[in-house]
Amino acid sequence: MPRLLAVIAMLAVLVPGTARADQSLDGPLERLRAGGHVLMLRHALAPGTGDPAGFRLDDCTTQRTLDAAGRDQARAIGKALRAAGITRAAVFSSQWCRCLETAELLGLGPVTELPALNSFFGPNRDRRSARMTALRAFLAERPVDGPPVVLVTHQVNVTALTGDFVRSGEGRLLRLDGTDTPEVLGRVMLE
Repeated sequence: MPRLLAVIAMLAVLVPGTARADQSLDGPLERLRAGGHVLMLRHALAPGTGDPAGFRLDDCTTQRTLDAAGRDQARAIGKALRAAGITRAAVFSSQWCRCLETAELLGLGPVTELPALNSFFGPNRDRRSARMTALRAFLAERPVDGPPVVLVTHQVNVTALTGDFVRSGEGRLLRLDGTDTPEVLGRVMLE
């Protein structure tokens, strides 16, 4: 129980200087729960960098995947979100196995694969522009008063959208505003 409380406390902190004040809501989880916001998460712990030679999207054995600590981390993030009252969300994930497993272990509802969240690290660098254009269009289509949205993706995708590096299991809170450039409210610390 102390571990869960620590995760909840860390989840509920926006790093100073990265968020603008919202007088109507106290913190990021309250904002997310109220709707019209997105939690963009990097997948949970998956040892290594990039993917091995021979990577295939349809074969998890060819990919870098979550380890036991990563699965525990994903479950803890989901538990913290539910403890904060976020019991359901529209959950979208990269098609990489480590992202899909993270999204499923959150336990917030069905997971929808979203190719716009797929990585463009290493050999996929040439796909950056197309993926970011597709992701921005997706975000512009989300209702500004819709239910909470959770996106599970990769470090390069979060950095490309927000300009910020994220660690495994860390996220950024975005406010949907009907445009393809939602406001980045700040960093959500998950560990």
